[in-house]
Amino acid sequence: MSRSQRHLLIASSVVLFHLAAIWVLQTGLIRQALAVVVPVEILSEFIEPPKPQPEPPLQPPKPVVQAVPRPTAPPPPPMPLAIADPTPAPDAPTGVVAPPVPLPPIAAPVAATPTPKPVPAGPQIELPSSDADYLHNPPPNYPAKSRRMGEQGKVVVRVLIGVDGLAQKVEIRKSSGFDRLDEAALDTVKNWRYVPGKRAGVVEAMWFNVPINYVLE
Repeated sequence: MSRSQRHLLIASSVVLFHLAAIWVLQTGLIRQALAVVVPVEILSEFIEPPKPQPEPPLQPPKPVVQAVPRPTAPPPPPMPLAIADPTPAPDAPTGVVAPPVPLPPIAAPVAATPTPKPVPAGPQIELPSSDADYLHNPPPNYPAKSRRMGEQGKVVVRVLIGVDGLAQKVEIRKSSGFDRLDEAALDTVKNWRYVPGKRAGVVEAMWFNVPINYVLE
């Protein structure tokens, strides 16, 4: 190969190298290579092998304390037992036995008082009545003269009522203080009809008190 051919080969090689470099820069192959190479280097710098941990210091073994048994005290000697001796001592005083105290006499039991028997109740008595609605008794008569004179008071008439419900006898039990009022009360009670009284459910004649009150309005 001549000198001119060498120069031509060198020049063409240089031109090809620059063209290849320009093409590599334009296509970004260098950046991809750097992106792959740089992280590997960085990881290689930060990842370090783990450091060995120091072993804990050895603790000395604790001494074992053994309980020393205490010497037990010897049991106390047995106490002497007292034995009853029936033979009295020569210097023992002789006792005097006192006579027994007589007990008080036992009183005789008191006889129980008999409980009185309940007295049977008497037969049921139903008193006569003069205020039954079906009797239709008229009201007492108030004398006109007594009204004009201002006479008033209460009269209690005692009347004997027969088994037929009619008045058999009438009398003044309590006076009003005025004869006209007393006579008017007797006439009224004498003409009334009554419900006769009963004893143990049996009708019989009975005395009955009829009060009549004369009051001026």
